Amino acid sequence: MNVLMHDADKNNYPNLALMKLSSWHKSQGDTVGWFDPVTAGKDKVFSSKVFTFTDEDPYLPESALRGGNGYGMANVLPEEIEHCCPDYGLYGVEHSMGFLTRGCPRKCDWCFVPEKEGPISAHADIEEFARHKEVVLMDNNVLAHSHGIEQLEKIARLGLKVDFNQGLDARLIDDGIARRLGQIKWMKPIRLACDHKGQVESVRKAIELLRWHNATPRMYFCYVLVKEVGDALERIKFLKGMNVDPFAMPYRDKEGNEPEEETRHFARWVNHKAIFKSVTWDDYRETKGLARV
Repeated sequence: MNVLMHDADKNNYPNLALMKLSSWHKSQGDTVGWFDPVTAGKDKVFSSKVFTFTDEDPYLPESALRGGNGYGMANVLPEEIEHCCPDYGLYGVEHSMGFLTRGCPRKCDWCFVPEKEGPISAHADIEEFARHKEVVLMDNNVLAHSHGIEQLEKIARLGLKVDFNQGLDARLIDDGIARRLGQIKWMKPIRLACDHKGQVESVRKAIELLRWHNATPRMYFCYVLVKEVGDALERIKFLKGMNVDPFAMPYRDKEGNEPEEETRHFARWVNHKAIFKSVTWDDYRETKGLARV
């Protein structure tokens, strides 16, 4: 059978579900390729969409099997496919990708994860999908489950270099966790999150503990959700003072509606580091025709 993959988001980021589907179908003797509306015939087509704001592809056939948050939460991978090693060759990536845990005990109003995956559960062992020395881990809250913490110790023993690209929950980083994180090799700076002012003290404590336990590099990265600019600006000031690299994310609701204009400009100011380091927010907002506050 000829099987075609369709990455609806087209954002140059490897789609894990498609890589797993490719791996499984190849193991069944099927031929796997990318969807092309010009050459596609009666082939089986799988389309995966992560983001609700991604536009529909008018050329995708009605018969295509659709999955991912962008299409809703009805279709999920069968267990035998979910737990096969991804086909990294599909995207030509030279690092491994996967989840150690699924779900999250937090109930953030902008997040699909608790609704789709449940509170938190063990999902896989690192060796199930690690085929490279560098591994990108996509867990939403790996520190919230004992399995995730055990996997941190295994990652250190195996000498793997990792990146938890969804960020670590600073509220769960105590002295013991910080010590474990300090024993791991990191692909990129450790990622944290400071989505509202109630997390500031937890982030401060986590940063101090991570630096004490020599978790390197010592300048960390922090996601900052931006719903209201005044509140976000205070968190940005705090992070800059802690020598932490902030990354602002304009709030989108679950329907994927466009962020407000001011939050988009604010995120542009924070995330363009040359501007962030040389221009104040008040001066930047004036260049965009926004009134001072």
